[in-house]
Amino acid sequence: MTIIRRHEVPKTKKAFEDAGFPALTIQSVEGRGKQGGIGGWAAEVDPELNNVMSKELADETKFNWIPKRMLRIVVQDDQVEKVVKVIIQANQTGHVGDGKIFVCPLKEVLRVRTGETGKEAVI
Repeated sequence: MTIIRRHEVPKTKKAFEDAGFPALTIQSVEGRGKQGGIGGWAAEVDPELNNVMSKELADETKFNWIPKRMLRIVVQDDQVEKVVKVIIQANQTGHVGDGKIFVCPLKEVLRVRTGETGKEAVI
């Protein structure tokens, strides 16, 4: 699971597809990091604004929650490292708000249509 900037979704989807991972779930979410949403939506689109905004202006434009996108992808254990690299390459700018990646174990997968479980239900 990863949380990224909204405008980075098309590039990230293309990067997943190019890497052989076409299956993906995307959800609209809101959140903030430890910076508390400083800079608001404009700084989310152009992170350089965070560096040039005065503290007073940053306080005035502070948002409690920044719109983001949560992408979920289920892969085999041996594919996790590749997926993480794809996400980083598509989203890393070096600025606050580049996102987070959460790697979680999955206990079981079941395909509703066929009843397949485990690896067969993922591929």
